[in-house]
Amino acid sequence: MPEFDVVELGPADHPGPGAEAPDFTRPLVTDEFWEDRTLSRLVNETDGSTILVFTPMTGSFLATYVWDELAERNWDDRAGRIVGVTATTPYGIKRFLDDTEHPFAFFADPSNRVAASYGVDHDLDGMTGISEPRVAFFALDDDRTVAGAWVATDWPDFPDYDALEAELGLE
Repeated sequence: MPEFDVVELGPADHPGPGAEAPDFTRPLVTDEFWEDRTLSRLVNETDGSTILVFTPMTGSFLATYVWDELAERNWDDRAGRIVGVTATTPYGIKRFLDDTEHPFAFFADPSNRVAASYGVDHDLDGMTGISEPRVAFFALDDDRTVAGAWVATDWPDFPDYDALEAELGLE
């Protein structure tokens, strides 16, 4: 396993259980197409909970590890909808989906504004004006109320997936 310096990201000011998750409009990318979509529309179209998963750019070590783990655990069969949010363009997301064949959809947020609105953004390696989302998970009810959340406080940081599944109602 490669060695990484652990970077403390500190606490995040994110919506917690009972709060309304911020709405946004971004391109929603699937393995077949992409189109602008609001989170509220996606949630309304979904039977069951929507799990919003923030990861760094698709193809990065952290993002690949998270999405491979969710695919192995069959999260797509255990929730109404699993959708990613990443600071990647639709073209980059499409390449990632073609390479991995994961069954998930992603909101393309190259400006990282959605992560900022959720309080889960962080500066990338101290580069001025460059940020990415930290790894974060939000379970949303049909009215965008946060039912459960987990947000990384270190880079790299991964949840205890068994405990996370319980927190998000996927057990």
